[in-house]
Amino acid sequence: MKHLPVFVEVVNKIVLVVGGSPKAARRAAMAERAQAKVKVVSETLSPEFQDLNTFQHIAREFCSSDLEGAIIVYVSDFNKELEAQVSFEAQKRGVLINVADRPELSSFIMPSIIDRSPLVVGVSSGGEAPILARMLRSKLETFIPSGFGRLVEFARLYRGRLHSLISNSTLRRRFWEDFSDGIVAERVLSGQIDEGKEMMELILRERESNPSERPKGEVYLVGTGPGDPDLLTFRALRLMQKSDIVLHDRLVPNGILELVHRDAERLFVGKKRGDHAVPQEEISRLLVSFAKDGKRVLRLKGGDPFMFGRGGEEIEMLASNNIAFQVVPGISAGNGCAAYAGIPLTHRDHAHSCTFVTGHTKDGKLHINWKMMINPDQTIVVYMGLNSLPTFFELFIEHGGDPKMPAAVVDNGTRIRQRVVTGDVRTLPDIVEKASFEGPAIIIIGTVVRLREKLSWYQGSG
Repeated sequence: MKHLPVFVEVVNKIVLVVGGSPKAARRAAMAERAQAKVKVVSETLSPEFQDLNTFQHIAREFCSSDLEGAIIVYVSDFNKELEAQVSFEAQKRGVLINVADRPELSSFIMPSIIDRSPLVVGVSSGGEAPILARMLRSKLETFIPSGFGRLVEFARLYRGRLHSLISNSTLRRRFWEDFSDGIVAERVLSGQIDEGKEMMELILRERESNPSERPKGEVYLVGTGPGDPDLLTFRALRLMQKSDIVLHDRLVPNGILELVHRDAERLFVGKKRGDHAVPQEEISRLLVSFAKDGKRVLRLKGGDPFMFGRGGEEIEMLASNNIAFQVVPGISAGNGCAAYAGIPLTHRDHAHSCTFVTGHTKDGKLHINWKMMINPDQTIVVYMGLNSLPTFFELFIEHGGDPKMPAAVVDNGTRIRQRVVTGDVRTLPDIVEKASFEGPAIIIIGTVVRLREKLSWYQGSG
């Protein structure tokens, strides 16, 4: 992030606009809406300035004394020498300046704005791709109701009263979360303000009768999929934004963690091969403990929680302690990685079934029903098998498997660093060793692997 997003209060403060162009008029209009004292320095003004009401027009060329008392300067004059002069003078005085289309002369940039006053949303690409930022703003416009400003103003009326009525900050935050999705908000957004106030008063009277309420804890067991944030479910995103604390493992990438509620505490409980940073029993105990403290606990798991994710063990502990929980399925690593590698797990001409197994060793051994693995009309997907891959394939052949059976390894599947190698059961271990994969990785065995050459569509940068 190259720019710090901030909102500057300009009420009754001087905002200087240098230039009389249509873009300068838009900057002046924006400053006027923010209740600034707008001064415009330009010999001539474009017709767009006729729509403004209170600005002061100084009909001459710019001089350095015009900066006196200004908090912000906008320049849009099409005179490169003048723009450079204003930038130099402003930055020498420590005054924030934006020169239209010349970021090298600016100390701040203008975002694309969604105005639902008093709610204002700014979208910026850091000046790198302003058109894309405007496109994103257009999409966000459709998600933010036009009456949302009324809702913000309505909430402001009750903010102080809620603060004195509900002293617990966690309960207060949850109240506003429920409010934003509730019937009162719907009434306000539709313009039925009086009816909304009646409902709000009823809710507050009920709160006054139970002032000692404690926060209720809950656990959200959420599958994040194989890594691409776009594969998250809507429900997963909603619960990620409601959490007080998040417990996550190494399979959850930063791109997904950044979508969690900003104020949520983050606790890494990840495991690596042969290195269990936090034992599973301790993770389950932490979930119970945090929930009993009244927290909304988010347990993020790569893939799907119930596909070799030990999610069942965690909710068993929660259920035995009478802790409320929700489970949000995720796209399993096997399904997601195979799809991004262009390998269908089932196909009428190749595989009528699919078997999921773990390559994780216990006591140094693979505990697998090898008789079931040797069916040539199926696809085998191996989780956590990168470290044991040579042993797995040796035992596969030893128990009657075809050494020429096609096989593939998908490393960092669905992510930008995705890499895929293919071969057969006999040759793949050497290919993988040369590739120096770090994982997470999925192994796919079966004739469906041959289809990758025709169906491959996703190319990572790995």
